[in-house]
Parts: sequence; C-alpha cells; structure tokens
Amino acid sequence: MAAKPTLHPRNQHRGGYDFERLILKTPELEGFITRNPRGQMTINFQDGAAVRMLNRALLTTHYDVDFWDIPASYLCPPVPGRVDYIHYLADLLAEGNGKKIPRGPEVHALDIGTGASLVYPLAGQHEYGWTFTGVDIDPVSIKSARQISARNGLDVKLIHQKNANDIFKGVIGPDDRYHVTLCNPPFHKSQAKAEEGTRRKWRNLGKGNSAHLNFGGQNAELWCPGGEIGFIARMIEQSVNFGPQCLWFTCLVSKKENLKPLSKLLKKAKVAEFRVVDMAQGQKTSRFIAWTYHAKRQRSFDARKPQL
Repeated sequence: MAAKPTLHPRNQHRGGYDFERLILKTPELEGFITRNPRGQMTINFQDGAAVRMLNRALLTTHYDVDFWDIPASYLCPPVPGRVDYIHYLADLLAEGNGKKIPRGPEVHALDIGTGASLVYPLAGQHEYGWTFTGVDIDPVSIKSARQISARNGLDVKLIHQKNANDIFKGVIGPDDRYHVTLCNPPFHKSQAKAEEGTRRKWRNLGKGNSAHLNFGGQNAELWCPGGEIGFIARMIEQSVNFGPQCLWFTCLVSKKENLKPLSKLLKKAKVAEFRVVDMAQGQKTSRFIAWTYHAKRQRSFDARKPQL
C-alpha cells in the first residue's frame, strides 16, 4: 500500500501497511489478502471481517497487543487515524512541559466514549505510557474494553456512565486530575441519518444502496440527539464545572462547518484558550478542537506529578 506522508511524523503507519510483516504476526490475515491492479497486497476495505482482522494485525504488530476482539457489529476504528490523534495530543501536552513530550503513568488521560475497541488507551499506553480512564454509556462496550485491558495485562480504569446526558459528572471525582481528555463523538443526529449516510457512502463507492457498515457501529457510537455539534456543545457546557481539574479538553470534529458555532460556545464559556488542530490523513482532513480554562502561566506541569 502507498505511503501516507501526511500522517503525524511519529505515526508508525506513515509508510503504509507492511502486509508481509503483519501476516508474520497475525497469519489469519493472509486469508483476506487480495492484489490491487498494480499487483500490491491489500484487503477489501468494504469487507467488515477483513477490516477487523487488519486492525487486529496492526495492534498486535505495532502496539504489542496480545488479544484484541470486539463484539460483532461494533465500531472497528481505523487504527492509523486514531493513533494520529494520540500523537497530536502528546505535542499539545509538550507545550507545558518545556517542549518535551511527557511520558509515563503520571500523565492522566480521559477517553470519553472509549468504545468496545479500547483503541486510544492501547495506543496511548504503548507509545507514551500514559494512564487512561475510559468511559462509555454502553455496557457491552465497557465489558469488551475490560476484557481487552485484562487480557493484555493493562491497567485501564473503565467506567460505565449510566446517565447519557452526563459527560463528566459521575466520571471525574473531586480529587481527580487529568492532563487531557479525548473523544470521538457520535456523528449523526438519528439512526435514520446514520443509515442515510451509510447508503450515500456505498453509492459513492459504486457499491449500490446498502446500509451495511464495513467499520460497524452501534447506535450510541454513531448517533445521538443533536448529532456531533449537539454532543460537543454539551461537552463544552459541562466542562466549565470541571475546568480546574483538567489541563486540556479535546474532541474530534468531523464537520468543518461546526467549528464556527463551537468557537462561539467556547467564547461564551470563557475558556482561557481555544484552538483547532488539523490532522491530514491521506486525502482526508480531520481535526480536533482543544480548550483550556488555565492561563498560559498555569499550564506548566512536572510529568512526575499528576497534580495540575
């Protein structure tokens, strides 16, 4: 597969997929290998089973994951793009650490909507050794994430959020401190919109009018009332009460047009700073927003101390 020079410089997947190496670590992947018109090894990315096996091979080969599996039809995130988010967060935290990327378990990250795959904690712990807390409203996702964490000998704290309207309440305790939060929010406003988006994707690929998702996804992973902008708006509103306990709040934003209304909400919340971090991945441009309630002089932290 062709290289992806636009991924983060520290992203292990900048050179594309080394299928021969992946097969050595995960022999089952070989059964899904095809050849593109140039004779190069690839997989059918419209095949959900092939995508899941590729993810397993990537996590095993690059992140020393001994066990990885998720329930059928649950979201199977593309690993290279998800890892990019982690690397850019490391750059963000380095700004308050003398331009040096903070590493080790003293750095605490909160993964909102961690999902069944646990992909952010898996990558973040391997690449930087950070301590992760993951939260999700779906009990099946939490059960899957706990199994992945336990079977890989990791210590990821996992919380089942029982109130879908709360994002930080019931998760961040009075004595908790986090250096960064991260989130891949639900994209659509309703199940109907999610199915419509999937059909549009398949038509654009010339694959008919299917509502089948090659990357999977359950309701809570794909949609929520208000869609992406509604979810992030609630996150911003609720972050005000937890500003002193977190250095940086962040969230992926898939729709560029959502940035303007979100920036207005952040100004209303009187954040100390707000920024947009672009992440170019192949032909697709993604981004996340980051905001903090700490003045610049307050953002310096010693990575040996979890207190902010």
